[in-house]
Amino acid sequence: MKKLVMAALGGTVAGALLATQVAGPLIAEETKHSASVYEQLDLFGDIFERVRSQYVEETDSEKLIQAAISGMLTSLDPHSSYMAPDDFADMQVQTRGEFGGLGIEVTQEEGFIKVVSPMDGTPADKAGIKAGDFITQVNGETTSGLTLDEAVDKMRGPVGSEIILTIVRDGVADPFDVSLIRDTIKVTAVKGRVVGKTVVLRISTFNDQTTPGLQSELKKYVTELGGLENVEGFVIDLRNNPGGLLTEAISVSDAFLEKGEIVSTRGRNPQDGERFNATPGDLTNGKPVVVLINGGSASASEIVTGALQDHHRAIVVGTKSFGKGSVQTVIPLRGEGAMRLTTARYYTPSGRSIQALGVMPDIVVNQPKPVDPAAKPELETDAQGGRSEADLRGILSNDSMTEDEKKLLEEERAKVEEAAKLRDEDYQLAYAVDIIHGLSTVALAQEQ
Repeated sequence: MKKLVMAALGGTVAGALLATQVAGPLIAEETKHSASVYEQLDLFGDIFERVRSQYVEETDSEKLIQAAISGMLTSLDPHSSYMAPDDFADMQVQTRGEFGGLGIEVTQEEGFIKVVSPMDGTPADKAGIKAGDFITQVNGETTSGLTLDEAVDKMRGPVGSEIILTIVRDGVADPFDVSLIRDTIKVTAVKGRVVGKTVVLRISTFNDQTTPGLQSELKKYVTELGGLENVEGFVIDLRNNPGGLLTEAISVSDAFLEKGEIVSTRGRNPQDGERFNATPGDLTNGKPVVVLINGGSASASEIVTGALQDHHRAIVVGTKSFGKGSVQTVIPLRGEGAMRLTTARYYTPSGRSIQALGVMPDIVVNQPKPVDPAAKPELETDAQGGRSEADLRGILSNDSMTEDEKKLLEEERAKVEEAAKLRDEDYQLAYAVDIIHGLSTVALAQEQ
């Protein structure tokens, strides 16, 4: 018995020695790492005191510390940043859909300020600012060397005041100036319209108004067409939509899906990952859907596009999206400020990350550049200068149709002609509407 007790005791001692031998180096390494961090913090303190006491002009200690924090966060990636109390308050207002400014979403690329997209109906949109433009100067002052937040601050100002942006645009030889007047930006998240028998839903941003706006506009225009049975399909226009709230992207995707994963997020620690799934209930009752995207479609727009594309719920048309596949968490800080920190990447239902790659359309359709109306060729007409049999005198009547059937045919013809005119106004949208009409025609033929 004593031998067994001694053996057990020996095993315990050996185990303790082994644990000490393994843990010892780990503890030493952690202690060394902590010491290094404290040394760096001491170095920061030394530099801060030197600047505060010896810089050629008197400094503001609070601004110095905010600049140091901002520099630390912006060194991580283009989307992490520090928000001073005023900036944080502005951001909270923006998510509610009304704020002052130019109506332009920007990012930083290789040290330059790049336009992600202008928002519909805003000063930037009206002035012709385009996704992909680079802003090199603000009121004659260069943006080179500025952080993203510093550049944005330069573009802020009182409503009604003028600002001049110097733009470098791909395909344009020289930089050019654009004058804008700052305005109160009222973002209507969703606008609907009817083209033929297709309901077009233009989603310009993902804020608190997006899901209610989508539901309201969809119902309004379905009712205008006389119910879902008269709707051929839906176009979701996400072009130049810079994104917004993740929750809204999930909710909008869910509106067109019956089941399945919408998006997953994966952070630094595996246990922090989340998966978001659709709930039963497709607002369109399975009608065909086309999603329109371009290089200004980013973040939340790409979540919706990726989800509907992976589930084969929609045909994606347009050009490659922006490629922002990361999730930012806004963390309030003491002093009423906050930091925006990139905490995860998001993945579409098939497990793909679109970070820096973007979503590729199923059908690539470029938007033709505007043509000078003076140089625009005349539309083709028939040999009789646009006249047809119906224009001739004394023609035979068409006895195969009733008057009501003829009236219905004329209405259908008018809708087709309206869709054809759309090609001159918006070629990509016209292409999307044509796809919906084609799918509806095939489905109807199969039913018969």
